[in-house]
Amino acid sequence: MSRSTTGLPSRWSAAATAAAVGLGVIVAGGTTAFAASAAPAVTRAGLDPALVAGRGANVGFAEQEAEKAATNGVVIGPDRTAYTLPAEASGRSAVKLAPGQYVEFTLPSSANAINVRYSIPDAANGGGITAPLDVTVNGKSKQTMTLTSQYSWLYNQYPFSNDPNAGLLHPDWWITECACVPAATSPAPQITKPFRPFHFYDEQRLLLGRTYKAGDKVRLSVPSGSNAAWTAIDLLDSQLVGAPKLDLVASNVLFFGADPTGKRDSADAFDMAIAFAKWTHLKVYVPPGTYQVNRHIIVDNVTIEGAGSWYTIIKGHEVALSTPAPDKSIHTGVGFYGKYAQDGGSRNVHLSGFSIVGDVRERIDTDQVNGVGGALSDSTIDGLYIQHTKVGLWFDGPMNNTKVTNTTVVDQIADGLNFHTGVTNSSVSNSFFRNTGDDALAMWAETTTNANNTFDHNTVQTPTLANGIAIYGGKDITVSGNLVADPIREGSALHLGTRFGAQPFAGTIKVADNTTVRAGTYELNWNIGLGAIWLYALERNMDANVQVVGDNFLDNTYNAIMMVVDFPVKDQYSITNVHFKDVKVDGTGTSVVSARVAGSATFENVDARNVGAVGINNCGSFHFTPAGSEFSLVDQGGNDGGGTTGPWFAPWELPNTITCDDRPPVVAPPAPQPW
Repeated sequence: MSRSTTGLPSRWSAAATAAAVGLGVIVAGGTTAFAASAAPAVTRAGLDPALVAGRGANVGFAEQEAEKAATNGVVIGPDRTAYTLPAEASGRSAVKLAPGQYVEFTLPSSANAINVRYSIPDAANGGGITAPLDVTVNGKSKQTMTLTSQYSWLYNQYPFSNDPNAGLLHPDWWITECACVPAATSPAPQITKPFRPFHFYDEQRLLLGRTYKAGDKVRLSVPSGSNAAWTAIDLLDSQLVGAPKLDLVASNVLFFGADPTGKRDSADAFDMAIAFAKWTHLKVYVPPGTYQVNRHIIVDNVTIEGAGSWYTIIKGHEVALSTPAPDKSIHTGVGFYGKYAQDGGSRNVHLSGFSIVGDVRERIDTDQVNGVGGALSDSTIDGLYIQHTKVGLWFDGPMNNTKVTNTTVVDQIADGLNFHTGVTNSSVSNSFFRNTGDDALAMWAETTTNANNTFDHNTVQTPTLANGIAIYGGKDITVSGNLVADPIREGSALHLGTRFGAQPFAGTIKVADNTTVRAGTYELNWNIGLGAIWLYALERNMDANVQVVGDNFLDNTYNAIMMVVDFPVKDQYSITNVHFKDVKVDGTGTSVVSARVAGSATFENVDARNVGAVGINNCGSFHFTPAGSEFSLVDQGGNDGGGTTGPWFAPWELPNTITCDDRPPVVAPPAPQPW
């Protein structure tokens, strides 16, 4: 397929593009990098760690981008165009290997384990393939990983398809590609297949069998006889994993018949171990091994500990139900669930030190096939690794006082974590989310409001759809110290929205000390760029006290800040009582602020540089009267810097000068630098 890159500057899209082998995905014209060695370059979210110091999760691994390693393959990107391999890569660039080629990383510190983020082609008719990748250290100790694309490659419109050859799922929806409603257009537009391919990447962990020192070289090689026409390597995470945890005084699942080889289903053994633990007031211990579990494990008033997420792996198949469950699920699968709120919920549940690996390959929103679910109050979740479930952790309240810490969630079909309906006094901190298929971290106050919840010091990378962190209603919510990088489309890094039937925002909504990187994405349905942070009034006014303080917005594709209302309700809803203070903006493709709504906001000590268009793009509610825009910007002092058109917060723009330009030219800013 061919997709236009109109409007994206050359820094983000190579001058030439070529169809990758396999299903026509577009990759940026690449550069072959023949190199014998490369010094280790550790990054965070694809940047020098100094630029994001103090933000995001303190993870136990060192991230290295493939495009900065030694390779005889082709560097693809950087490119931010949706539906391309570079756009979904960390830092918007990767290395593409043909059979017989390699990429080699130099370890920056001692390590005995690696994690590889990669992509390989889909099968011609969907469903994925498997292919080998050889791993050597210093040319020795060869191990072969079996890569798979069975959990990647989605297509088409929501709720998406695994079939690259399928026609439009919703021909009655307006689409950008033809700027039309296909079913209502004559002659019918030609729709290129596969339509909107995305969710290309997956990742895989590997224990190396011994500890290697800084300076040792890990080479990833595609065997010359590989059945994959190409293998894209995005990055390598290296880690020094500690010894497995041993607990001798516990209800050990092995005593009840659990199979650590994964050959037999161990769900019943887990149930018996939990029952015994409750009776004896012991913890449940799950020793090293891979345990097959193909249904929910119901947890209430119990502690379950593994030997560590690298050693204790609880893995299951997705199972079709003969009849739909009361919750409307048509499948079940591995997951640890509290009782549902209508059944009283669960309390005093503590899960730690194991992996949950599912088998979810399609998005069915009624299916309860999440890693952790139900209603959990007065509970903790610590040190889990969750992969290939629909949602990593989806909580349906009302529930209270649950803490999620030090947890990794990757390769999800939908959200990473969602606090849904009446979740209070709960938090997620020091956790890592990558390659989610919807909002990575969300609070959704549907039906019953959420209150006093916090997302603090988490890292989010490459959500392939929607937002890094999204808050849909709620009271006294805090989003602080997070690092969010590389959202792809139809969302951005940070989002507040009166949407999806959410209860109103109330109290103080604090968005403080976060850093976003390469955000401010393209919105397909509106055909405009978003802000790295965007506030959206769709179903009601947004008038709670919103404090955006101390945030850094780096290398924004379009705007840094957007406030917007949907056009059909532009005269019904407004955004007011929003306050921006001590904010730094380093690079915007267009404006610093885009206002497409009635209302007002205050600005104090908002510094910007490398601004690609007029600093304020003020459309208000699109009436364009002589009185000016319906949105006012209030200057509280200290708003400095600018770009191509002069000061970003110029007096002539204030308080409500109409400067509306729906689609201004995009000017790629230089890479972020220390302030």
